[in-house]
Amino acid sequence: MEIDLKEKLNNDLKQALLGGDKVKRSVIRLVFAAVQNAEIAKQGALEKNDILGIIAKEARQRQESIEAFKQGNRPDLVAQEEAELSILQGYLPKSMTRDEIIAEARRIIKEVGAQGARDKGKVMPKLVAELKGKADGREINTIVSELLGS
Repeated sequence: MEIDLKEKLNNDLKQALLGGDKVKRSVIRLVFAAVQNAEIAKQGALEKNDILGIIAKEARQRQESIEAFKQGNRPDLVAQEEAELSILQGYLPKSMTRDEIIAEARRIIKEVGAQGARDKGKVMPKLVAELKGKADGREINTIVSELLGS
């Protein structure tokens, strides 16, 4: 049986506390806070895909910060963000390739019977929910737009 993602985060937090890993400790605490806020907003427990979505969002924020800090010539902050990003990526499944996303998008398009660009609203919510944490939302959007010819 696969270990629960929340349980894995909790175990890793305990190890980081015992091992004195301040970066990992702060990153996991940040993820826990985001998960708790989402659970409060939802008024219930989150599914694994929802938690992966939160972790993916945190990772995306780190990537954007890295770019900004590189432009601002702040190598010290770039190093810190890269360390946090590598920890976050450890919890995410391997990112899907473009071909894998296209295959999933085609399957969903066929499943909902989407005909053209006006049916994008039928495809996107279902596809994004299935690929949460496995693929970037912007890339999903681009691929669906290409496939539906918008």
